[in-house]
Amino acid sequence: MPIDRAAQARGLGQSLWYDNISRGLIASGAIKKLVDDGVITGITTNPTIFQKAIESGAEYDDAIRALVSQGKDVGAIYDRLSIDDVAAAADVLKPVWERTQGKDGYVSLEVLPKYAHDVDGTVADGKRLAKELRRPNTMIKVPGTKEGVQAFRRLTEDGVNVNVTLLFSLEQYEAIADAYVAAIKTRLKKGLPVHAIASVASFFVSRVDNSVDAALEAKAKEAGAAGAELLKLRGKAGVANCKAAYARFRELFGAPFEECRAKGAKPQRMLWASTSTKNPSYPDLLYVENLFGPDTVNTLPPATLEAYLQHGNARTATVLEKQGEALEVLKALDHADVDLRAICEKLQVDGVASFAKSIDGVFAALKKKVPQNA
Repeated sequence: MPIDRAAQARGLGQSLWYDNISRGLIASGAIKKLVDDGVITGITTNPTIFQKAIESGAEYDDAIRALVSQGKDVGAIYDRLSIDDVAAAADVLKPVWERTQGKDGYVSLEVLPKYAHDVDGTVADGKRLAKELRRPNTMIKVPGTKEGVQAFRRLTEDGVNVNVTLLFSLEQYEAIADAYVAAIKTRLKKGLPVHAIASVASFFVSRVDNSVDAALEAKAKEAGAAGAELLKLRGKAGVANCKAAYARFRELFGAPFEECRAKGAKPQRMLWASTSTKNPSYPDLLYVENLFGPDTVNTLPPATLEAYLQHGNARTATVLEKQGEALEVLKALDHADVDLRAICEKLQVDGVASFAKSIDGVFAALKKKVPQNA
């Protein structure tokens, strides 16, 4: 009998979500099979995923032609296509949402990257998308910029489920967690219900290692023979950073959150994002097998999900293990003058720019399909 690795992860308190969507996957029943088989309990999307989906074939062509005939420009076409895909996927996941009483079963849709530093713009676009989707098991993705923190708090206070994305540092995470708790307390003071509110904080992993490894290699080159010790830290920062953030999560949503929990509030779960291994010399499940734990989500792209289902090992709550070693890694980076905080700030800036570029790519792909509207 094959090992049910998704069930093993759930047994450790972790939900597996799918970092992928397309109209073809929904129409073919592939998404439904993953859900029905208990493999995934949620879906995340971003502009890059939609760009790939639209460019990959002809599955959107009929819908695009229909929207063109209605006089829609490429921005409105993308908006309609992405909303319809997320709504359809949310319908597939609705039974999961019902069965888990609102803990799982969500599909995320991102606000436009142009609002990343616009509080009012993010709030308005987030509310618009939530209204268009009209489904309780959807989340609006908001970047964890300084402006995004404010927008996230306002959206949560207004009862919108939010997936906060592009979090890389402990400081960025703490700002979001504090905003969530404050929003829940505001709703409680106003006598508003909190039991239906759900949120995740998407903490990125592999990109941290990519940048830290590059910094370590540069430092090692400068250090000459002594640089060998620095190179031993490669591939360790991403997981260590997650473990430090998770330790903070347990503090913030432990005893201090009990009063809110008693009134029906859910903790904001940590979601591990960017968990495909970018460096081919690292194990393919480096950012999966080392981050199992209670109240976590791991959103997996197709290749990583397949690898986990084939040979993953969910033996224990690994995110709770070797906390001391994780702190030693972070201290060693500081001692080596590798500024992790500055690296994470740059990664967030680069992440916003990358998603903006992907939106441009989506629009370019649509223009190729409807040149008369270009």
